[in-house]
Amino acid sequence: MLKLKVPEMNCGHCVGTIEKAVKSVDPTARVVADLGASTVAVETGANENAIREALRSAGYDNERLAP
Repeated sequence: MLKLKVPEMNCGHCVGTIEKAVKSVDPTARVVADLGASTVAVETGANENAIREALRSAGYDNERLAP
């Protein structure tokens, strides 16, 4: 499970955009967003760097959190 801090995520639209970005890399990924904590957990078999780059391309800086 990949856990990311996404500071700019602050609304439902942001969550949808982030889910879409992750699923563009892995359509079968499971994405769980926590708006209050500004975190996203991604269950995927895809490359971490590809997921993080997709989020950056969608306009969301992110940093990996400890598992």
